[in-house]
Amino acid sequence: MDRRGRLVRLLITAGQCGDAPQAEGLLQGFGKGTVGHVLADAAYDSDAIRDRARRLRAKVCIRPNPTRRVRKRYDKERYRHRNVIERFFGRIKRFRRVATRYEKKAVNFAGFVWLAAFVSEVF
Repeated sequence: MDRRGRLVRLLITAGQCGDAPQAEGLLQGFGKGTVGHVLADAAYDSDAIRDRARRLRAKVCIRPNPTRRVRKRYDKERYRHRNVIERFFGRIKRFRRVATRYEKKAVNFAGFVWLAAFVSEVF
C-alpha cells in the first residue's frame, strides 16, 4: 500500500499460509529509497523483515511482539496510520467475489483483487 491506501503490490498464497513469511517477498523488488516506511503489527515482528526494510532505507514501524525478549522501539504515532491498510481490506471485502474467493486459479483471483482495489478507490 502507499500512504493513500492504494494497492502497490499483491502476492497470492494458499489459504492456509501465514502472512508474515510473505512479507519479505513483498518487499523484494523495491529499490533503495523507494519505500519510506514499513508499518506492520506484532505478527510481522521479525529480524528478517526489519533487516529487509532497513536495506531499502525505509523507516521501520513494527509493533514489538510481546514474546520478544528485547523489545524494539516503534513510533506509536506513526503506527496509528496502519488503519489505512485495515480500511483497504474493508473496502475490497465488500466485493463478494473477493471476500469468498470464488476463483480457483490464483491469477484470476488476483485480477479480481486488483479490480476491486481500483473500483473501490474510484467510487
